[in-house]
Amino acid sequence: MYKNAAYLFPGQGAQYSGMAMDLLSSAAVSSLFDTASEILGKDVKELLQSDADTLKRTDVSQPAITVANLAAAIFLGEKGYTPSVCAGFSLGEYAALVSAGIIEMSDCIRLVKIRGEAMQKAADKLRGDGDISAAPGMAAVVGLDPAQVETLIRQWNTDGLNDLYAANINSPKQVVVSGTAAALDEAQNRFKEAGAKRVIRLQVAGPFHSPLMADSITDFVKVLETVNFRDPAITIFSNVTGKKICSGAEAKKLAVQQITCPVRWVDEEAAVAEYGIDVCFEVGPGKVLQGLWKDTGSEIPILAAGTAEDIGRI
Repeated sequence: MYKNAAYLFPGQGAQYSGMAMDLLSSAAVSSLFDTASEILGKDVKELLQSDADTLKRTDVSQPAITVANLAAAIFLGEKGYTPSVCAGFSLGEYAALVSAGIIEMSDCIRLVKIRGEAMQKAADKLRGDGDISAAPGMAAVVGLDPAQVETLIRQWNTDGLNDLYAANINSPKQVVVSGTAAALDEAQNRFKEAGAKRVIRLQVAGPFHSPLMADSITDFVKVLETVNFRDPAITIFSNVTGKKICSGAEAKKLAVQQITCPVRWVDEEAAVAEYGIDVCFEVGPGKVLQGLWKDTGSEIPILAAGTAEDIGRI
């Protein structure tokens, strides 16, 4: 059995219909589903089995993925595991806040419910009634290192290409950018000229982790202010800074900033690797974080821990 495990929680894009349903053999997971259903005002079992198009909506995917992440962490705990350190990618940071003892599970679900609704509202406003292809969004830039992408964006901003932002610093090989449709179209050509292997427009609801999502903050803060954030019981790292979160007050402040600031996942991965762990678990659906971890070249193994079968193999 591994002694020092890092829990890494996935975010949006990892979802699939039926996720976490196989974890219901646990009474504690069943209790989580009941609590979440009451808070969300809908049956979580039905939510988790929504079709792919429904699950793409950020007001659906945020609570659904968070429940799946929390369920996997509960299931791992029943197998005798506890994290030595944790981090979450974008939305996944909320399950990490629970694992670190900063917020209660019920408050986590309340927060992601309003966060998802507020971000969907902001995305809908940005899209308007026009052609969805003309709406702000995100694109993955593959083949350029993060520092180069951020430098290029700063240069292009100076030259007049506005509304383009580094959003997810995913790996040494991939950065996701957010922007208006016009900015993304222009940047696609420029990134390729700069040596990018591919620039892939993502099918997402909006330009997440950028200032374009600022309208979603007001509604989110109203609920955030009602939630008690305690000091962390275990080490947790921040998307916004890539560094250790030292207090509950800092965690609450960062929760607001995270909506419009980039996810510095490469920095978080480096901090996790330096912590003296002997394994990482991707605690939740999908395998996105396993791929990003392997891109770092770390010799520390990362294992899937999102299904009962995955966890049974650990």
